[in-house]
Amino acid sequence: MSVTVRIPTPLRKLTNELDVVSGDGDTLMACINALEGQYPGLKERLCDEAGELRRFVNVYVNGEDVRFLAGLETALKAGDEVSIVPAVAGG
Repeated sequence: MSVTVRIPTPLRKLTNELDVVSGDGDTLMACINALEGQYPGLKERLCDEAGELRRFVNVYVNGEDVRFLAGLETALKAGDEVSIVPAVAGG
């Protein structure tokens, strides 16, 4: 099963400058773990020491914020699109 993962500019140095990569896994966490094997360092940028999504990272599955779904346990199916969006602050 393959999902499309959109990588933001600040993380592209970890994906050899690719803006879109393929991910695998039945859940978002499984997908992140699989991506970590292919792109070392990605998981630590997305997840904190407790294994939760970092506060400043927003992740969407098919346009839906995973924080309002099942978080890292959000189910994935073939063809889904995962978008990683760093939080933007400013004034």
